[in-house]
Amino acid sequence: MTTSPAPHVRPGTGPADSRAALLLRRLTSRITDRLLGTALAVAACDPPAVPQATPLVRVLVLGATAAAWWAAPMVDARPVLTSVRWRTFAARYRTTVLPAAAIAVAALTDPAVWLVACIGALLLAYLLVTDAWTAGVTAPPGRPRATPALTAAAASTVVLMAAQAPVAGTSWARLPASLAVVATTVCLVLALRTRRRPPG
Repeated sequence: MTTSPAPHVRPGTGPADSRAALLLRRLTSRITDRLLGTALAVAACDPPAVPQATPLVRVLVLGATAAAWWAAPMVDARPVLTSVRWRTFAARYRTTVLPAAAIAVAALTDPAVWLVACIGALLLAYLLVTDAWTAGVTAPPGRPRATPALTAAAASTVVLMAAQAPVAGTSWARLPASLAVVATTVCLVLALRTRRRPPG
């Protein structure tokens, strides 16, 4: 009975080094997604106000930046629920959690108009780059890619213009707010129906 010789292990290539190399590859893959997602998170934190903020706020901004760098890459997989744990769910849908959290933070920080426009542009670019339905391998074949981009750009422009309308201090401010909520709900329902029943 013969035994095969043990594979030669070069120094510095042990399991720890392979794990470190794997982690490094994961943290540097999909650089476009990571740059856009991190830029979105940083812009949402109102960077002009960070230098004058408290040390705790600065630490939180650094943490948000690191979390965005991790969460930004596109998840191109079938929408199958493998676990009901919140950690698994958040990791699976992190490309949705990231922009939603960025918008929530931006709403709390009340940035300047020019920064709001930057956040809108970064949000649009990030969503288009990381949307598996549009750019991933699971997207329907032959689906035009220019149409979703133009539609998203138009929708973002309308939302930004509506958000800057000076109606907050008026007595009828609830009317445009209600219309905006209804329109958003309708668009969400239409988008979900399109995803469930693709054309063709």
